[in-house]
Amino acid sequence: MRRLLSAVAVTGFLLAGVPAITSAQGLPGLTLFSGVKSENQLSYRLDFGGQTRDWDRYRLRIPGKKLKMAVEKFVIAYPDYYDGEFDTGEIEIKVGSKTTKLAKDEVKWDKQGKVLELYPKEAIPAGKSVELQLSNTRNPDFPGTFYFNCLIQSPGDKTALTRYVGTWIISIN
Repeated sequence: MRRLLSAVAVTGFLLAGVPAITSAQGLPGLTLFSGVKSENQLSYRLDFGGQTRDWDRYRLRIPGKKLKMAVEKFVIAYPDYYDGEFDTGEIEIKVGSKTTKLAKDEVKWDKQGKVLELYPKEAIPAGKSVELQLSNTRNPDFPGTFYFNCLIQSPGDKTALTRYVGTWIISIN
């Protein structure tokens, strides 16, 4: 009888965990060993599941507490082994809790340097949460974990210094 109860308990636990695992696709999970300190890990969402060779929408989030200075330029640096593609005409910058769209002035994609540069029309005030929405993005051809680093440039920087904000650790299945 005791064995039967143990088997039922273990089976129930395993079955209860399955929906939680499948519904979490496209969201960052628990990262134990990444080399990136937990306070530097940024949140993201992949709207269409993050499957290889599929089209997706990346929602790269930056909390307001990470933006201690106003922002006039976002730089997203990604690894050289990421072979996905971005549609620069389908990138939006959303600011604050109301997710107000800002008209983007310009988006530059340096394919050789593996960098996306986003220039909002107006500087984004310090302390505002931001979502960089990369729509119509083609995921890479092979699964893996990709570290996208976020850097910012503030208005009035005389030396055009970019500052590290954090890293999105993106998993593609």
